[in-house]
Amino acid sequence: MLDMTTRDEKRARWLANIAPRFGLKLEALEPASADASFRRYFRIPTETGTVILMDAPPEHENTPAFLKVDALMREAGLNVPEILAENTADGFVLLSDLGRQTYLDVLDEQNAARLMGEATTALVAWQKASRPGVLPEYDRAVLEREIELFPEWYVKRHRGVEWDEKRLKWWTMSKEAILRSNLAEARVFVHRDFMPRNLMVSDPNPGILDFQDALYGPVSYDIASLLRDAFISWDESFVLDVTIRYWEKARKSGIPVPADFGDFYRQVEYMGLQRHLKVLGIFARINYRDGKPKYLEDTPRFVGYVRRTASRYIELSPLMHLIDELEGTERKVGYTF
Repeated sequence: MLDMTTRDEKRARWLANIAPRFGLKLEALEPASADASFRRYFRIPTETGTVILMDAPPEHENTPAFLKVDALMREAGLNVPEILAENTADGFVLLSDLGRQTYLDVLDEQNAARLMGEATTALVAWQKASRPGVLPEYDRAVLEREIELFPEWYVKRHRGVEWDEKRLKWWTMSKEAILRSNLAEARVFVHRDFMPRNLMVSDPNPGILDFQDALYGPVSYDIASLLRDAFISWDESFVLDVTIRYWEKARKSGIPVPADFGDFYRQVEYMGLQRHLKVLGIFARINYRDGKPKYLEDTPRFVGYVRRTASRYIELSPLMHLIDELEGTERKVGYTF
């Protein structure tokens, strides 16, 4: 467990040391946001505006990775926070403030096409900057470790179900089908959490956050994340439209997506499945290990995503059987818009 008193004291000392340099008004420091990790964010007024303090305990969070990916994204022309000051030993970084409104705060039927269009333009710019050997590989070991969070934490811990030999075989068949598709994709830089909650309404738009876990992996991952989100769901016609528009931009920019959109959309769906199953496991783990229950409220949305994709592909029928047994055949989740 974190010793928050010591952590707070370290933060106060570091901020006091840099306050004169940046005109920080420390008496008005306020929480900016928190997420499912151990990171915390604070907004601090200055003489000319506001800045953000990222508090990332080094025993739990990789601040050097954050700084590295920030530099890569800045080189690619993306709107990411400017690094104003850093203390990597203690896990403190002072950042420029990209604003108070996330995409999730403002998205509606009227602005969705424009905002998503700007997001996919930024995504293509990020992918166009890709090159091997810069970020860690999103390889089979990582993909499999993530997807196995589903049986470990969601099935066994949350649902209290122990699969027998037959059901374990169904799971293995389904997992291998998903990973086979994932691993057949071309590789690019992957943000890994490219979703409305991490995109800020900013100028230029979007501002991009929460990128420290970026890897070099499947080209469909980030577009799948954007449109199959934890907190907002879209009508399938809108998902198709945005995906097609992204695919067209990607092809024109030389991003290695399949020439046939049908082939690409299948990759997106299978990549989405890997992520959905991982997220179900993560949300259960956050509840039982970290004591953060609110994320479990969004598990029905992800069960719905899994159902819709698994029902479309015959090789995923074993997964459909497993989900039906876990959730019941009548538990359906519709789209929000």
